[in-house]
Amino acid sequence: MFGINGPEFILLLLIGILVIGPQRLPEYTQKLANVVKEVRRMASGAREQIKDEVGIDIDDVDWKKYDPRQYDPRRIIKEALLDDDSKPVSAGAPAAVAAASGAAAAEAAPMRPDRVVQRLAAGEAAPFDTEAT
Repeated sequence: MFGINGPEFILLLLIGILVIGPQRLPEYTQKLANVVKEVRRMASGAREQIKDEVGIDIDDVDWKKYDPRQYDPRRIIKEALLDDDSKPVSAGAPAAVAAASGAAAAEAAPMRPDRVVQRLAAGEAAPFDTEAT
């Protein structure tokens, strides 16, 4: 707790007892107990408020799914490289991917038309949408 080990905690207790004195010690221990109870009550209230606002039980959430350590790029690449490449290529895949998977898949992919680029005349202003900003 707070980086304090056993002997350091005992030493702090002894110093606290000497500084506070035996007359005021029961009063301060009661105050400390009240503070701990209040903090626990606030923590449970915050948990209940989160549960009410989110609408799900926090204990039912699968936290392993949200663990960022499972998304190790090296593991993802290794699994992708070791995967079986027998999956069919979709019809909308680029031609280079389709050609790499075989000639049959390349023939099944539809041919895309060449891209048409319209050039503006010299001195003509580019179209501008005033409502877009």
